[in-house]
Amino acid sequence: MDQGLINGIDVRLLRTTLLLLRERNVSRVAMMLGHSQPAVSASLKKARVVFADALLVRSGQSLVPTVRGEQVADLIAETLEKLAELVGSEDRFDPFRAEGRIRILVVNCFGGFLVPAIGARLRAEAPGLAVDFFAPSENADLAKELEQGVDLVISSWPAPRGSLRSAPLLQCGISCLMRTQHPFARRKGLTMKDYVDCDHVSPTPITNALYSPIDSRLAKVGVRRRVMMSVPEYAQIPELLKSSDLVFTTGTPYATYIAEAFGDGKLRVFKAPVELEQMQVHMLWHERVQNGEQHRWLRQLVRDVARQADRHMLSAEAETCAENAGSALGV
Repeated sequence: MDQGLINGIDVRLLRTTLLLLRERNVSRVAMMLGHSQPAVSASLKKARVVFADALLVRSGQSLVPTVRGEQVADLIAETLEKLAELVGSEDRFDPFRAEGRIRILVVNCFGGFLVPAIGARLRAEAPGLAVDFFAPSENADLAKELEQGVDLVISSWPAPRGSLRSAPLLQCGISCLMRTQHPFARRKGLTMKDYVDCDHVSPTPITNALYSPIDSRLAKVGVRRRVMMSVPEYAQIPELLKSSDLVFTTGTPYATYIAEAFGDGKLRVFKAPVELEQMQVHMLWHERVQNGEQHRWLRQLVRDVARQADRHMLSAEAETCAENAGSALGV
């Protein structure tokens, strides 16, 4: 990026660009900011030059962010939050003296990695804060939950709506888990045709596919899997897999963890079809808590835990890839 362009970036441009990437509508952003539509369009034009990307492209009658646009949105959100922390109040939040209750909604399997570590950090650093970790109900509206009192959401939910903020936590590959006697278990990998021919188990009911990191991705490529069984808890999945031909799809590190800890040598991990790409995990929060000292502290704690989990998962994923390669070679 040209140094002159870097010097030309101001906070107003960043905020306008973030709103555009979230709202995906120039007229709406102009109304929100009290600016003219040509002024907002000019800001988008400048942002495209600064970030060397279209950022938003037309799809039918609407605008959608490019891949780089999604990355830019995450980067701007994190940057603006850190700037706010630097220029904020000098009265710093003291977690050790804090009292009250925190509510954290955890949508996907990474709760198994993140919840224990987050809980341990909260007990050590803020013993007076009670915390409720919980999963969403089948028809939950996450935006409404955050508006009405949930402090934080950890999920693979798609891009948030205008009143929400988000920040990336971690990402990893996606894998399938099945019993070693499954008809596909001896194959080197799974194609999308293989995948849709399987019967699947999921902790997310198919009616709530929006909150499923798997079904939401399949929908983007026009594919629907057969979820023949949904269960209320992840802990029930290993025994189901060992006694049936169901397939479970999840993050590679979690799939590896299940196979090693509960598989008894009867489960095998496969890399999912390439169309599923990577699993992205975010934290979401409402605009109402953006500047709260306690909430800033909580978000930083979750970031720290996620970074540690990310390093662990990268190591686990590398080991899984090596094992799969060795198996394919007959090692």
